[in-house]
Amino acid sequence: MEKLSKIPDHFQNWLITFGPKLASALLVFIIGLLVINWVAKLISKSLSRNNIDASLQILLSSMIGVGLKVLLLITVAGMLGIQITSFVAVVGALGLAVGLTSQGSLANFAGGVLILVFKPFNAGDLIESGGQTGVVQEIQIFNTILLTPENKTVILANGAVSNNTIINYSKHGNLRVDLTMAIAPGTNIEKRQKKWPCK
Repeated sequence: MEKLSKIPDHFQNWLITFGPKLASALLVFIIGLLVINWVAKLISKSLSRNNIDASLQILLSSMIGVGLKVLLLITVAGMLGIQITSFVAVVGALGLAVGLTSQGSLANFAGGVLILVFKPFNAGDLIESGGQTGVVQEIQIFNTILLTPENKTVILANGAVSNNTIINYSKHGNLRVDLTMAIAPGTNIEKRQKKWPCK
């Protein structure tokens, strides 16, 4: 009975000491979520105004949102007195391990982001890159898909594309073609030029 009678006292003491921390942490969490949602919408509108690819808009908005939410959770845990140093160290070590094992994929991802942001070419353009020439069928976050004049599908890694020379034949709409023509000796050149429309 004495133990049961002491429970309300313990709860009251716990509420007095821990209650303000819990209330402030809950308030910070709710306000933080509202701010994160507002920031995500603001970033999405900004990307949309700059004509950024729709898939890249979703990807960047979600990545920024997840990163901000992780920071919010770490902040709230620190306010509650939870030791987060070891947790942050473990997350950092896991991130480093994943980064080292997927360097190629990260390079392709970064290359895809650069291509979608700076737009050196668009879908439908005729380009040459990495020794391959073709019409861009699709720009994915990791790969760029070309259709060659021989009707072959070529998949280029975006990391290699962004780091190599890109020749865009469709950028200005017209191509100059130089033709060498043989004319027999004694031919009237001016007369031939009148018959030939291109000079």
